[in-house]
Amino acid sequence: MLSRIADVLVPAVGRLSVTTDADTALAPGSIIAANHTSLADPAIVLAALRRLGAEPVVMAAAGLWRVPLLGRVLAGGGHIPVLRGDRRAAAALDAAAEALEKGRLILIYAEGGLPRRKDAAEAAPGPFRSGLARLAERTGAPVVPVGHAGARRVVSGGLGKQLAGLATAPLRRPDLHVHVGTPLRLTGDCQARTTRARTAVTHAWRTAAAHLDDSSPIARTPAR
Repeated sequence: MLSRIADVLVPAVGRLSVTTDADTALAPGSIIAANHTSLADPAIVLAALRRLGAEPVVMAAAGLWRVPLLGRVLAGGGHIPVLRGDRRAAAALDAAAEALEKGRLILIYAEGGLPRRKDAAEAAPGPFRSGLARLAERTGAPVVPVGHAGARRVVSGGLGKQLAGLATAPLRRPDLHVHVGTPLRLTGDCQARTTRARTAVTHAWRTAAAHLDDSSPIARTPAR
């Protein structure tokens, strides 16, 4: 349901395009790791993945389950709430591992949150938390790096700016691009796995950003 909704809504707010590496595969039981830059990007990534025939389970902030209607859609689709900064957060990894064992795809945002800056510029992914590396080590699942660009041109900044951006996006029709990279197997200790995953997602993001028009600025510092 969530992927279908995204597939309908995203084309209404921007021009979505999708590319993949030549040897990309979204095999059952894979972890999809994407950069996190805007409240709009989960919908953009889901819409892009649906074009490739994939409808993943999303790991997202537990607070979203309290949003009317959205919470019901998330719960009904088997998506996984993450209680950040809570000892119960480990339960999210348990649920993700179970979904992977059943052949589901898992979409995870390893940065663990949105950038604090207010501008609409693109920026490389910030530091990754260890959850992605621990999930990959526990399950042996391949990691598919995904980079996207343009979401901050839909919504970014404070609440007022975000609402204005969302309201005007259907008129502005910003470019939105998602690039799906080559799956990889993470090896080494937790830090090495995390570093390799972030490098792969950053490469996918750079590929996506290169598809935007020249009016899309690149921030000088990482999105943190």
